[in-house]
Amino acid sequence: MTTEITRDDSRFRLLVDAVTDYAIYMLDRTGTIVSWNPGAQKFKGYTEDEILGEHFSRFYTEEDKATELPRRALTTAAEEGRFEAEGWRVRKDGSRFWAHVIIDAIRSPAGELIGFAKITRDVSERHEAERALRDSEERFRLLVESVADYAIYMLDPNGIISSWNLGAQRFKGYGQEEILGQHFSRFYTEEDKATDLPRRALATAEREGKFEAEGWRVRKDGTRFWAHVIIDSIRDDDGKLLGFAKITRDLTERREAQRELEKAREAFFQAQKIEAVGQLTGGVAHDFNNLLMAILGSLELVRKRVPEDPRITRLIDNAYQAAQRGASLTQRMLAFARRQELKLDAVHIPDLVRGMADLLDRSLGPTIAIDTRFPLSISPVLADANQLELAILNLSMNARDAMPEGGTITISAREESIVDAHPTQLPPGEYVVVCVADSGEGMDAETLARATEPFFTTKGVGKGTGLGLSMVDGLAGQSGGKLIVESKKDEGTEISLWLPVAQVNREAERTFRRSPQETEPAQTRPIAILAVDDDALVLLNTAAMLEDLGHVVHQASSAEEALAQLDRHPVDLLLTDFAMPQMNGLELAERVRADRPDLPVLLATGFAELGDSAAPQFPRLAKPFTQEELGRAVAGAVDPEQAGKVVSLRAR
Repeated sequence: MTTEITRDDSRFRLLVDAVTDYAIYMLDRTGTIVSWNPGAQKFKGYTEDEILGEHFSRFYTEEDKATELPRRALTTAAEEGRFEAEGWRVRKDGSRFWAHVIIDAIRSPAGELIGFAKITRDVSERHEAERALRDSEERFRLLVESVADYAIYMLDPNGIISSWNLGAQRFKGYGQEEILGQHFSRFYTEEDKATDLPRRALATAEREGKFEAEGWRVRKDGTRFWAHVIIDSIRDDDGKLLGFAKITRDLTERREAQRELEKAREAFFQAQKIEAVGQLTGGVAHDFNNLLMAILGSLELVRKRVPEDPRITRLIDNAYQAAQRGASLTQRMLAFARRQELKLDAVHIPDLVRGMADLLDRSLGPTIAIDTRFPLSISPVLADANQLELAILNLSMNARDAMPEGGTITISAREESIVDAHPTQLPPGEYVVVCVADSGEGMDAETLARATEPFFTTKGVGKGTGLGLSMVDGLAGQSGGKLIVESKKDEGTEISLWLPVAQVNREAERTFRRSPQETEPAQTRPIAILAVDDDALVLLNTAAMLEDLGHVVHQASSAEEALAQLDRHPVDLLLTDFAMPQMNGLELAERVRADRPDLPVLLATGFAELGDSAAPQFPRLAKPFTQEELGRAVAGAVDPEQAGKVVSLRAR
């Protein structure tokens, strides 16, 4: 029996000594080391001769010794049969290693404590890897929680929020304690919830690995923001779904900036389109003006010379009225293109509207009532009286058409002062706002957006040119003002024409308000006139009207021919068209004036190529003109005191 026990002890001894990855040794009841194996020597550094008889506490750090950890470990093992822990231990050379320690109590068959079996394993590499992992996770956590421009948080497989970062708190408004454990659908709008979007988003991320979209989301305070959202599924190594990573970015500012950019781009394209149409319209209107010039002038002269036969004169009058309507349409086209020749003067709005009373009554019909509202005192505006009258008439007729069952049109005016930035985008200054309002059908948003587009009309075919509002808009812009259209469907329309206040003295106002009948007739005398125009029809017509007024007329179809005529014939007045090839009328006038400084020059123009300051020394005559307007302009050019007076035609 003794030999058999000894043989078993020898086998166990061989087994323990063969283990090199574990320190396996025994302690007596006091903690003194009584056995030592190669594994212990390998990573603790002591040989068996050096360590047997020493207390095992020498392997502990000073910090652990200070807390009596060695004693407490043995006590726990004695009382509970086992002690297990991890911690720093010390090698012979003083270096430390991370150890996993198990101490088991050893008792006799009678239960008496004999000592302790101690097994220690060096797990420094594992501990370092775990520490590195914890550090990495901590760095990642700090990174995620510190991101302020993105909401980065996790959801469990059911969509419950399990983490929350600073960015999420910043633009969603919830603190971490408020939101953890809540379902992420609370960030969605009611419209999206109604379509089950939160559930569908998670289902897509689970099925495809990712969900990405943009849309409105809701903050804690109920306000909305435009968000870009990415949801990624999170799975373990076996492919089991652990939850979702959700990244949200607030793109509200970028979206608004993009919308503003698109609006600006659309406005730019619209401006380009309007400019192109304006160029085309202005050119066509200019040529049409020349044709009308020839027609109106010829009809006027024919009317005076044919015998009084109702059958003939009625046809001439009808043709003359049709040509006048064509001239009115041309003025609208030029106003839209901002290329009409405006005669800016101080206009008193109440007097202008009162002077239109009969015209408005005849034009609007018996079912329309006109209500005027003006303050007792209001400043005059700087505008072309004839064009402004036409604009108010156009607006009033549009208002009438919006009230097929009849109603009231209100024409009013008020003064406004612009100091800083203003919705009209007009520069600072004093303005008078002329309003034409109706209680008619109004316009929907789409119609309102296109109201001032050229040739856009809601009237039937043949009932409107679509140039009414665009003409008024062009007039306002060319006068230094602005047209504002406000309308709602079934609530009526109010159109406001902002015009700059005219800086005039009282005497000038009294002069302006005097009626045309008070002016004295201009006394004309026969003079020699050189008429210049590259359009043969217009030139012939102009010469005929001048000759009918008793003047001697020399004709030239170009600036070069005019210069040659001046060398051959003495003249008292140069009447020249502006728009001519090679050398225009202004260039011709300046060249003539350089050689003949005393020769009066009258410029005829069909549109506003000339600004008010371009050639102030030369009076101008707007096309198309009547014989009376021509005679008045000639008289004023030759004798400035006669300017504006009615022409007294000589007897034939």
